[in-house]
Amino acid sequence: MRARAPASSANLGPGFDTLALALDRYVEVEVEPASRLVVRSEGEGAGLADDPSHLAARVAIDVAGTDRLAITVRSEIPVGRGLGSSAALAAAAAAAAGAKDPLAVATHMDGHPDNAAASVVGGLVASAMVRGSVRAVRLPLDVSLVFVVIVPDLVLSTSRARQVLPVEVSRENAAFNLSRLALLIAGLGDSRLLVGEATEDRIHQDYRSPLFPAAPKLLSRLAAGGALAVCWSGAGPSLLGICRGTDGEKVRKAAQAALAEADVPGSVLLLRPDLHGLVVDRDGSADLWGDRRPTWERAGEEEPGAPGPVPGGGSQFYDFDGGRQGGR
Repeated sequence: MRARAPASSANLGPGFDTLALALDRYVEVEVEPASRLVVRSEGEGAGLADDPSHLAARVAIDVAGTDRLAITVRSEIPVGRGLGSSAALAAAAAAAAGAKDPLAVATHMDGHPDNAAASVVGGLVASAMVRGSVRAVRLPLDVSLVFVVIVPDLVLSTSRARQVLPVEVSRENAAFNLSRLALLIAGLGDSRLLVGEATEDRIHQDYRSPLFPAAPKLLSRLAAGGALAVCWSGAGPSLLGICRGTDGEKVRKAAQAALAEADVPGSVLLLRPDLHGLVVDRDGSADLWGDRRPTWERAGEEEPGAPGPVPGGGSQFYDFDGGRQGGR
């Protein structure tokens, strides 16, 4: 079987460990029976661990109950950059290995449900652990929004980014974040309501800035370039600008200029929300990509300015209300 899952941007400012958005960069995992374990990888993260330690291998072996598998991973999600690469990979690997509940598997591997929920459900998702199970709720999302992502050439592990956070949060700061979260959910549902203050946060972003000192200035430049609101993407170091669709290319160019001026190596992506989430191809015959070529097939080519449509096809999707598979 093959499965594809999208990248995600979690937290989105005030929604710490709660809110995440699926974005149209993908990881694809193929799992086949084999006489022995074989792990292959292409694209982002290729060759880092083509052995039993690879996350996709660990997940697939655990789900299938055997290591007699040939596992192929193809990814266009930057690794360790705050774009949910591990959650997307775990969800896709679990689904390709036949898991009945890929969301539960991915949440267990990632340690928290926000990125996994977005990668499985698609769109804008609120998630929580409720009585030991993941509860994921898809929220209204204004699909005219696009997202400019600054991706520095800096790997920042989630565990390291969590170590710098305070153990306790004051009542004042908790109330501050809740008020901003309410504004953010309203603004993401209707971009006419989105204000820059909606992504303000007092729980994690400022504490993480010493890990990437250029972040505050780059965020400021994203806002000055036309982004409606700006924030860290997950635990960073990637930074997110939430933009009107008509302003996306302008903000992308402003972000590229800001990176150059700050002398920070990296890239800038212009992405759309992914609305499909986890897609499963049960017999290897479906076209998961449509007219779009995956980035690992475009190595060395210039990144397109405007993202194309999200592919559909006759594949399967994950029903986030019941965890069932159904036809698209």
